[in-house]
Amino acid sequence: MTLVHRVLAACCAALALAASLTAAAEDSYPSRPVRIIVPFAAGGGVDILTRILAQHLSPPLGKPVVVEARPGAGGNMGVELVAKSAPDGYTLVMATTGTHTINPGLYSKLPFDPVKDFAPITIIASVPNLLVVNPNVPATSVSQLVGLAKAQPGKLNFGSFGNGTSNHLSGELLKRLAGINVVHIPYKQAPQAVTDLIAGQLTFAFVNTPLALPHVKTGRLRALAVTGARRSEATPEYPTMEEASVKNFVVESWYGLMAPAGTPEAVIKRLHRETVAALSKREVRDSFKQQGADVETTTPAEFAARIKSEGARWAELIRISGAHLD
Repeated sequence: MTLVHRVLAACCAALALAASLTAAAEDSYPSRPVRIIVPFAAGGGVDILTRILAQHLSPPLGKPVVVEARPGAGGNMGVELVAKSAPDGYTLVMATTGTHTINPGLYSKLPFDPVKDFAPITIIASVPNLLVVNPNVPATSVSQLVGLAKAQPGKLNFGSFGNGTSNHLSGELLKRLAGINVVHIPYKQAPQAVTDLIAGQLTFAFVNTPLALPHVKTGRLRALAVTGARRSEATPEYPTMEEASVKNFVVESWYGLMAPAGTPEAVIKRLHRETVAALSKREVRDSFKQQGADVETTTPAEFAARIKSEGARWAELIRISGAHLD
C-alpha cells in the first residue's frame, strides 16, 4: 500500500469513527429530564404552546420534558438563565420575536447576545396579531380605517401592551406605511388595553390572536386583518394587511426552541428531528390552532438567519418610533 493509500485509509477510518461517535452521542441523549425555560408568566400563550410541545416530546426522547416559567424584564431574565447554562442540551429556552429580535433594539445593553449565545433548533409556531377595532368605529376594512384616520389627523388612537411591544411597533409600522397620524396609548397590561378597546376608549389595536379571537367571536370587537405574511389557519376568513392594501406590512410573532451556544451538534440534530416530528402530528397542529397559532418549522440555519434579518428590521422601526426601555 502506497503512502497516499495509507493516508486515505486513515482519513476514511477517522471519518467513520467520528460518524459513529456522533451517532452514539445522539442515541445516548438524553439521560435525564430536559428543561425548557419559558421566559414569561405561566398560563400565557408561550407557556401553553410550550407545554403542548413538551407533552409530545417526552415519549420519543424517553425522558420527561419539564416546562419552567421564569418571567421578568420582558423575557430577558429567563433567556439569560439559559445563555449561561451548560451547553449539554438539558436546559433549553422557548425564545420569541420579543426576546431575540425586538429587545436588542429596546435595551441599550442585554445580559446576553441573541445570536452568539444560542444554538437555534427550530421555530415551532407563528402567531400573527389581529388588527381589531371597536364595533362602533365606522370601518369594516383596513382601507376604510386608513381613510378615517386621514380624514381626522391626530384624532384616532391605538392601544398597545407597552412601549416597544410588537403591538406598539405594528401601529408605528401602519402609521409609516399608510401615512397616517394616530396617537399611541401604551398600557402596562394587555387585558386593560383590550377592555378599553371594547369600551370604546381606543379606536383600534393590534392584538395577539389568542387574546383577540374570543372577543371577535362574541362581537365585542371587529377584526379587519391579520399581520402575518399569509392568512392564518386559525382565522382564514381575515385578509393579510398586504391583501388589505397596506403593502410591505408583515409582523409575525414567532416562538422557537433554542439551546445554549456550544451544545453538541448531535444533540441539536436529535432535538430538531423530534421537535419537527411532534409538530407534524395532527393533534398538535389542532391544539396550536385552538390557541390562534400556526405550526411552523425551520432548520437551525434558517432560524438563525431569520433572527439576524428581523433584528435589523425591528431595530430600524424602534429607532424611528423612539421607543426604548432603559
